[in-house]
Order: sequence, then C-alpha cells, then structure tokens
Amino acid sequence: MDLLYFRRRLTNALALVLSTLATLVGLAFLAWILWETLRQGLAALDLKLFTKITAYGDQGGLANAMVGSLIINFVGIAIATPIGVLAGTWLAEYANRTRLGETIRFLNDILLSAPSIVMGLFVYTIIVLPSTALTHGNTTFSGFAGGVALALIALPVIVRTTDEMLRLVPPTLREAALSLGVPQWKLTSQILLRAARSGIVTGVLLALARISGETAPLLFTAFGNNFMTFNPLDKMSSLPQVIYQYANDPGETMHALAWAGAFVVTLFVLLLSLASRLLFARKVSHD
Repeated sequence: MDLLYFRRRLTNALALVLSTLATLVGLAFLAWILWETLRQGLAALDLKLFTKITAYGDQGGLANAMVGSLIINFVGIAIATPIGVLAGTWLAEYANRTRLGETIRFLNDILLSAPSIVMGLFVYTIIVLPSTALTHGNTTFSGFAGGVALALIALPVIVRTTDEMLRLVPPTLREAALSLGVPQWKLTSQILLRAARSGIVTGVLLALARISGETAPLLFTAFGNNFMTFNPLDKMSSLPQVIYQYANDPGETMHALAWAGAFVVTLFVLLLSLASRLLFARKVSHD
C-alpha cells in the first residue's frame, strides 16, 4: 500500500515538473518573440511611418499598407460576421443534436485548421482568374478578393463561437419564453442572441485578430500596391504582405520597416485580444 502511494506521488510530481517545464519553455519563447518585436519595432517607429507610402529607400513609410490592411480586414469581417452568426445560430437552435448539425460542426472544425494559403489559392481560382479572363488578360488582383480570402478564414471561428455561446444560454430561458407563447424566431432573435451578444462579439474580435496577420492569402489575391488606394477593387497593399516583402530585402532600412510593421500588427492583435477578454469577462460577471 505504501509502495503504491509512493509511486502515485512520484508520478504526480514528475508530471507536474514536466508540465511546468513545458509551460516555462513556451512562455520563454513567447517573451523572446515579443521582446524582439518590441525592441526592433520601437527603434524603427517614426512619424513618416504613418504619413508616407511604401517606397524603396529610407524615405518610405507604411501608410498605404496600414490603410490597405484596415480595408481588407473590414471587408473580410463584414462578409464573415453575418454569415457566421446566422450559421452558428442555426446550428445551436435548429440543428442541435442532429446528425446534420454534428456533421457541419465537424466540417467547420476542419475548416478551422485549414492552411490559409489554400484559402488564398481557392479565392484566386474562383475570383481572380475568372475576372482576369473577362478583362482579356489584365490581372484583377484586388483588396476585395483578399477580403474574401480572409472571410473564409474568419468564418469558422465566428460559427464555432456563436454556436458555443448560444448553447451556453440556460435552457430555462428558452422554456420560459416558449411557455409564454413566444415564437421560435422571436425567441432566437430577441432573447437568445441578446443573451449571448458579448460572447458573439468576442468571437468576432478573435476572428479579426486571427486574420490580421495573414500573409499567404493576400499574396494570391490583393497582391500589393506601392501607392495609396481606398478602392477595394484595386490592387491593395497590406502590412503582412509588406513585412514579408521587406524581410526578404537585403537592405537594413527595409528590415527596420518590416520590424516596425510587425510591431504595429502585434499591437493591433494585442488590443483586439484584450478587448475580447474584457467583453467576455463582463459577460461572465453579469451572469
């Protein structure tokens, strides 16, 4: 009996030590990445970074890339949010505990882990190439095509979050509303979605943070543009694409701009993550 107890204590201590070491290693690498991004990015921050467009040499900035990223991300999240919320609502309220619903959840989980470059190639095939043929060979890369690619990446995140948040709503709330004769559509739209609103918004913000740093899909779709443009139907620059381009350049000035862009993207994602956690914490405290 004492030997069995000793073995269990030893196994528990060993597992605790190994898990703690794994956590510390992961945190060390994360801190290292954040420190390097902060150190290199802050050193390259300058006013011209936000006021000048991308140009080769030390006179350029990232203004057009920042504007392009905001527009492309807005297009992507504007497409993904209504579709994702409606699909997640249908899964939670109309297809819950059905074979079709479980199948769609499984496929949605597969889409969650799909490589982003595959999404970019898919959008390139269904949007860029056909439109190029219609324009007699003129390439039709565009910010809109980039937004569609990012929407495909954000969509499964929003679907999963909406589904989970609605299923967390207490069933007694549904029963009380239905017992009063409230129709199902009104119960869903005016009661359940309101109750899960904070969690759904959190999912949308997490999806936005997820797509903010994507590079591969934009290489196939938005392509890049060294000039300022606000038209999503034109070729459009983005911060991830510029970071990729400048990081491969041999010049130190381009490397500094790449670090500055990485710092801006990291800060943006950090703020979105903090906002989503604050919203979720407020929801939990209200519950």
